[in-house]
Amino acid sequence: MKLLVVIVNYRITDLAIDCLHSVAKEIERVPNTQVAICENGTGDNSADRIQSTIVEHGWASWCTLKTLEINLGFTGGNNAILRPAMNSADAPDYILLLNSDTIVRPNAFKELIDFMDNNPKVGIAGSRLENPDGTPQRSAFRFQSPFGEFESCVKLGLVSKLLSRWVVAPPVENQPFATDWVSGASMIIRREAMQITGLLDEGYYTYFDDIDYCFNAGKRGWPTWYVPASRVVHLVSQSTGVNRRLKRLPPYLLEARRRYFLKNHGPLYAALVDICRIAGLSLWRLRILLTRKEDTTPPKHLSDSIRHSVFFKGFRVTDVDNPLLSARSN
Repeated sequence: MKLLVVIVNYRITDLAIDCLHSVAKEIERVPNTQVAICENGTGDNSADRIQSTIVEHGWASWCTLKTLEINLGFTGGNNAILRPAMNSADAPDYILLLNSDTIVRPNAFKELIDFMDNNPKVGIAGSRLENPDGTPQRSAFRFQSPFGEFESCVKLGLVSKLLSRWVVAPPVENQPFATDWVSGASMIIRREAMQITGLLDEGYYTYFDDIDYCFNAGKRGWPTWYVPASRVVHLVSQSTGVNRRLKRLPPYLLEARRRYFLKNHGPLYAALVDICRIAGLSLWRLRILLTRKEDTTPPKHLSDSIRHSVFFKGFRVTDVDNPLLSARSN
């Protein structure tokens, strides 16, 4: 197998089916491509609808469906497909993690495969993500740092200029370049990089898993690149709703953030990051009060950031609770 495309669906079945329609047009461009979609515990007739679509359109030769009874998050849903694939006798040369809220532009897969084939030392590459009208989204990033957290929270032009080296989401570029991490919405991984780095860390549940994966692959000698010739429309957080305006951030996102810093950078660094985040958000709140400027941050952003900081939650690396499993146990 040349390429295995992994798609995880949770509660956005119409979009997942639209995604499959766009993928179907690209299958012949990369011979020996297989697609595996995981219905991740939506709990309705989603699995039947997806399977019917596969059969009705004659996609069964290249597309399979796996159904889970409960949502295991982005990490668990992907690993449910990746684990047997990586252990099979026909493990794929490349694995593409593709969000179900995406539409693949023409040649998106081929551009990634060509880049990876021509750059055998690259372990991971990400597509250019864009809006339906073609305007780009920022999808190649620097790793978060104390200065980067402060800059993103204080939202002040002078500060951003002074701390430009640490801005997490730099401006979009039109040429391939090495980057710290790319969005897991369309992220290709070389088989050898996954064999060394392992599967996704299910301790994250959802969010920060792509950052963690790129960080740990890089530590093992597999760098990450951004490949803008591969274009993918991303409809942004349809399953979780996190990026919708004025929606409070879910605890599992903030807990994933804490896990990432403690796991990869240790207690002191995690504390510094939390201090800078809280300071930046506090200054932003003061600015809102003084100027009556529109508040563009999620509700209770400051208090939630304090509540989920290492100072309140502790310095031990813990798994992020699956909210559905927690609800069932209660």
